[in-house]
Amino acid sequence: MTSDIDELDARLIALLRDEPRLGLMEASRRLGVARGTVQARLAKLEDRGVIRGHGPEIDPGKLGYHVLAFVFLQIAQGRLKEAVAVLAGTPECLEATATSGPSDLLCRIVARDTEHLQEIVNRLLSNNAIRRSTSYIALSQPIAYRTAPLVAEAGRA
Repeated sequence: MTSDIDELDARLIALLRDEPRLGLMEASRRLGVARGTVQARLAKLEDRGVIRGHGPEIDPGKLGYHVLAFVFLQIAQGRLKEAVAVLAGTPECLEATATSGPSDLLCRIVARDTEHLQEIVNRLLSNNAIRRSTSYIALSQPIAYRTAPLVAEAGRA
């Protein structure tokens, strides 16, 4: 199976991941290719959705949200859109992913403390579209979210 990126794409992604404010001219110099090549590659990666953004990464803990929880939700039959709307209106819900198995959604939720987490869960459960929740509080993060090893591997494929 071949990758959707090549070695130059992987190097460009790694460079921009490490230094997101790097200009096109400097990126082209460091990669040893023309500025137009970098610009075209970057545009192609963005158009294909490989690169989804260039915004700053935010640490919720530095904003006062020191608790990270993974919350599994079971949704009432046929009410997924309603449940997703409730989650979209919950600023502490950083992401929600549909899952297979006994639960329907896995949510990454941040809270100021455990009492705040309980308030958030209670707020979610107050909507009849959400039938049950199971929460797991993260204790530490031995491996933070990362894509660098995956990008490097895809660039070699």
